Amino acid sequence: MSNPMRPPRAPRPSACLRPATTPTRRTGPAARSALPAAALAAALLLAGCSGTADTEPPGSTSAKVNPTSARATPTWAPVTGTPQVIPAVRDFRRADGRGWRPSKGARVVVPAGEKSNVADEAQRMARDLGLTVVYGDQTVQPGDIEVKITGKGGAQQANNVPVQGAADEAYTLTADGTRLTLTAPTDAGIFYGTRTVKQAVRAAGGLPEGTIQDRPGRPQRGMSLDNARKPYTQDWIEARIREIADLKLNQFQLHFSDDQGFRIQSDTHPEIVSADHLTKAQIRQIVALAGSLHISVVPELDSPGHLGAVLAHYPNLQLRNAQGRVITGAIDISNPKSAPLIDSLLTEMSELFTNPKGAPAYWHLGGDEYQALMSSSPATKYPQLARAARQKYGPNGTIEDLTTGWLNDRQKTVEAKGKNRIEAWNDGFFSSPRVSPDKNRMVDYWTGKEGGHRDPSSFLREGRNVMNFNDEYLYYVLGEPNQFVYPTGQRIYQSWTPLVIRGTQPVSVPASMTGPDRIPGARFAIWSDRAQAQTQAQVAAGIRLPLAALAQKTWDPRTPALSWTGFKALADRV
Repeated sequence: MSNPMRPPRAPRPSACLRPATTPTRRTGPAARSALPAAALAAALLLAGCSGTADTEPPGSTSAKVNPTSARATPTWAPVTGTPQVIPAVRDFRRADGRGWRPSKGARVVVPAGEKSNVADEAQRMARDLGLTVVYGDQTVQPGDIEVKITGKGGAQQANNVPVQGAADEAYTLTADGTRLTLTAPTDAGIFYGTRTVKQAVRAAGGLPEGTIQDRPGRPQRGMSLDNARKPYTQDWIEARIREIADLKLNQFQLHFSDDQGFRIQSDTHPEIVSADHLTKAQIRQIVALAGSLHISVVPELDSPGHLGAVLAHYPNLQLRNAQGRVITGAIDISNPKSAPLIDSLLTEMSELFTNPKGAPAYWHLGGDEYQALMSSSPATKYPQLARAARQKYGPNGTIEDLTTGWLNDRQKTVEAKGKNRIEAWNDGFFSSPRVSPDKNRMVDYWTGKEGGHRDPSSFLREGRNVMNFNDEYLYYVLGEPNQFVYPTGQRIYQSWTPLVIRGTQPVSVPASMTGPDRIPGARFAIWSDRAQAQTQAQVAAGIRLPLAALAQKTWDPRTPALSWTGFKALADRV
């Protein structure tokens, strides 16, 4: 992965731009003069040539391969070794041959046509490599890349629809006889194949001869950004989205509201919006860019805690303890006016973060660090909450019940706007015989350090899915407060796996509970607690290698083949 703050490098010149040489032995002037003039001229062609085109590559059924093509076969130094990409490909079957490199006049061939759902992926790859794109029933010539959807229904699927699972993200790349064939069941798989080609060219000049069959180990892989405590520019956010897309990460979580700021334009409650914020037009552009790169956006409006920026304009809704002291950031969930305020914001923001019909539509409810429940005696310190809990849930009702009911109601609000993948932080889940968190809400497990914590194994055993946000490895907290330290790519690469949800050891449950259906993946979180501790450029530099390591460890469950030194060197090249 290249430094995200510098412009991308142009593709390396192909070896076919040099005169062909014979490496076996030196020849003297007499021998060179004996070469036929036509052969010498051919050897000096900029593109290099060696006669006729090769045979049809495996799996090529849509476009024609003409053995008498007008374009001569490019000549280049063989691409050796294994494909040099991050994350590493899952399976590579080597074959004899020179591999594939970008060459003069090479094209990206799209048999399905210019209006197909893979046209944008082909165009992006062509821009990355300095190639042209052709559509329809074209002859696949030497040096070309053919791109096509395989399987049932993939070609009919709407463009850039978020995938349902890891199987939809698989792809196959075959380098055979100077041609490259990219196939996948969906356009998402095609996109990931184009990222492999782009990285391989940057790292090694091209792809070695053979077939790559690749797929992710975990279906959800991403980054979370706290844009509330520290505002980040649209350009910076979009640069990170492009960066994680190249790493085959597919989620971007945006925490846009907290005590320090509400960072998105609101038309229903303009008074709460911070001076430094993103407009709705900018958010739509960010969402559109993410979608075009097969990244789902996960918006987060945290409640009932972390609402300081909102409550600064609604002081009558602030939570107060028995002595009347205001509890910063906490909303009084016993006040009947609290829910309508938050629901109006959830409704407005849900309409802004749109999703294709029928696709996974994410929303994060927050739910963490509600100060009333971080007290040693919640019922004594917050008697109004205790009364409301008993009124709603009977004489044994607790503030935990009241808080769970609050989040259940907020979930109904966003579900009414089409959100169907709901998440909340692990310290917003409580065990109670009276009221349970909605069964379809996923646990985002970040820490086991908070009071009254539950081990991640308890969530898995009760049938919940758990997303890994392990604060021991995956929390980049600006200023390193509260004993946090900046995570390193090396530590993630060498010590962490998606099964290490809390602390440093894998979660202790049967293997049947640890598959990608139960632990779908992980996100690397940037929290802006001390906003001035780092500039945007410093944050970008600090998260570069951790993101690369996360990408590797969520893509392939096996121990990486490269040492950390080798991986870091590769990350500096791609």
